[in-house]
Amino acid sequence: MVLTATYECTVPDWLQDCLATSSIVEKTEVERQERDSPREAPRDGDLIRQAFEFAYQLHRGQYRKSGEPYISHPVAVAGLLRELGGSAPMIAAGFLHDVVEDTDVTPEEIEQRFGTEVRHLVEGVTKLSKFTFSSKTERQAENFRRMFLAMAKDIRVIVVKLADRLHNMRTLEYMSPEKQRAIALETREIFAPLANRLGIGRFKWELEDLAFKYLEPEQYRQIQELIAEKRVNREARLSGVIEMLGQRLEQIGVREFEIKGRPKHLYGIYQKMQRQQKEFHEIFDIAAVRIIVQCNDECYRALAVVHDAFRPIPGRFKDYIGLPKPNRYQSLHTGVIGHTGRPIEFQIRTWEMHHVAEYGIAAHWKYKETGSSNASLTNSDEKFTWLRQLLEWQSDLKDAQEYLESIKDNLFEDDVYVFTPQGDVLSLNRGATPVDFAYRIHTEVGNHCAGAKVNGKMIPLDTLLKNGDIVEIITQKNSHPSLDWLNFAVTTGARNRIRQWYKRSHREENVMRGRELLEKELGKNGFEALLKSEPMLATAERCNYHGVEDLLAALGYGEVTLNLVVNRLREAIKAKQPITPAVDREDACTIISTMLPSPAPSPIPQSKSPIVGVEGLLYHIAGCCTPIPGEPIIGVVTRGSRGISIHRQGCVNVDNVEGDRLVPVSWNSATSEESRPQTYTVQVQIEAIDRVGVLKDILLRLSDNSINVRNVQVKTCPGKPAIIDLGIDIRDRRQLEQVFAQIRKMSDILNLRRIGKTEDS
Repeated sequence: MVLTATYECTVPDWLQDCLATSSIVEKTEVERQERDSPREAPRDGDLIRQAFEFAYQLHRGQYRKSGEPYISHPVAVAGLLRELGGSAPMIAAGFLHDVVEDTDVTPEEIEQRFGTEVRHLVEGVTKLSKFTFSSKTERQAENFRRMFLAMAKDIRVIVVKLADRLHNMRTLEYMSPEKQRAIALETREIFAPLANRLGIGRFKWELEDLAFKYLEPEQYRQIQELIAEKRVNREARLSGVIEMLGQRLEQIGVREFEIKGRPKHLYGIYQKMQRQQKEFHEIFDIAAVRIIVQCNDECYRALAVVHDAFRPIPGRFKDYIGLPKPNRYQSLHTGVIGHTGRPIEFQIRTWEMHHVAEYGIAAHWKYKETGSSNASLTNSDEKFTWLRQLLEWQSDLKDAQEYLESIKDNLFEDDVYVFTPQGDVLSLNRGATPVDFAYRIHTEVGNHCAGAKVNGKMIPLDTLLKNGDIVEIITQKNSHPSLDWLNFAVTTGARNRIRQWYKRSHREENVMRGRELLEKELGKNGFEALLKSEPMLATAERCNYHGVEDLLAALGYGEVTLNLVVNRLREAIKAKQPITPAVDREDACTIISTMLPSPAPSPIPQSKSPIVGVEGLLYHIAGCCTPIPGEPIIGVVTRGSRGISIHRQGCVNVDNVEGDRLVPVSWNSATSEESRPQTYTVQVQIEAIDRVGVLKDILLRLSDNSINVRNVQVKTCPGKPAIIDLGIDIRDRRQLEQVFAQIRKMSDILNLRRIGKTEDS
């Protein structure tokens, strides 16, 4: 390249044209001070040129792991965005996407030089770069939430990020093996599915193949070699097919067309081998033939030619022209048996469809369609229904694990296409039922669903919908959701709205239960003043609820834990939140502070006995209340020969015991693990929405916390919550509270408590 020596990096031809009237010179201190002076944002060619020059100066002296000048990376990213048809501000953002993170330039300086639009794009990509999708559930869910919010503000932000990730994957060989695997895994699980959802096929395929290369290097190399070995035979076989079809298309009057063979990408072949449990030599359709014509009519005429020339394979025809995919992909797909007896896959599309298939959302930018630079999400963007649903669930789904599952369903799963009676097409998750369809139409349609017809016939509500089904929902005013629906509803929207209805229908009950739990923890003195105070309102807001009553309902339902509410309340009081005028500030703070339980100082005994006060005596842990370390206890001298029975303070079995039989005792915090039992068996009772797999999910959370389960008993009754009794081994009260907090995060949990002849914990 002519300008390569000047810029110390390879400058592509398209960029040389922008730089033809410009030359790079060293900036003086005076020129650097110009950053502080506001100026009108440049446009188009000037904007691209100035963005490159600015990035070049800022990244000068920086190098990549490969030893190349760092500026080669922004140049490559900008080039990828240009190939996608990005505008000048978007290409400029490609040049500048790393300057805020890697230099001392601020977003305000970007705006002064290049305008608000470029600043927002650069700032959005910078924020996305800080997200790491680790295995930590809570952190990963929060990063997803932020990423989808950034996408909703301007979808181009994620496209710039995808271009950045693609070039990083192309140069991943210079990273350490640990980094390679981590980045490749994140690419395959997050960014390739996002590229697919946005319809950017060329990004999706390359990202998957590059991730495959580093995650399964041996399998990647084998498939690559096997494809290369069979290349000559494959091309010879397809060339005959292409020549014959070309002649037939000309005979029916189709003049302008292109027919070419396209080998499938490596990861797609590997997935098919894994899915069908086949060896490479058993996979015949490793290449597809693509026919590109001028209009829709010619697509169907070409399909007729293909089906006339070859024998179609039943069940392998898909019409994505009549029923486009949610990412706007359109083509006719068909599988046939070739003259050699081997299957051949065909894709038939127009040039416009081909452009959309390659570039996805970049083929029809929202800002190009409206003439506006605002690419934010609107209700009219049907192509972003999946993104809008994820945004709606952000506030509805409190549990991080459930939110991540909803993302997986919407990014990875295939869709099924069904019709309303009016002929409108809806896409639902694979395995969807009429209940999912009803809630997709409207929440009230789902809440009053009494039955369904599919293709004119009454069917059970748990029937799986198939492509092309015409679905009609029958509603009745007195009908309401059944908890049984959770056993077969698959879409997150439907499941969430069923739970919401259940919570609302039992709201008063849940509010009362929440009040009782909180009052029991804090005490009755001043409790009503506490509920009306600003710290309590601030606590509700910090727990993502609109008011105190909503917080109490959530507490009663088990959506939020008592421990979390009390901790948030402590933080609000420490921050000295203002109190309502009806309550004197000093008095209210005093009342609230005294109400909040504070840990009592632990005694420091020197005895090696697990319990202080029974040294040298026979004792046992009472089975009626099963106290555990960390809970206040009392000893009772038994009338038999069992010595002293250790109870929790407040146990009803201690209330009528004579005072002379009571022995003051406490847990010995100084004893080692070797000198006392490691765990104590605690009986808990869980009230949960009755659905398939709820017990498995509970046991999985216990297993994740290394909790041993001694016994399990489940009681169910149609239409009512399931009652699950568990015996679990617990070390101390702190561990029990952590376990309760983990289980209560599950949205299916209605109530959770200790059982026995004593009050709940």
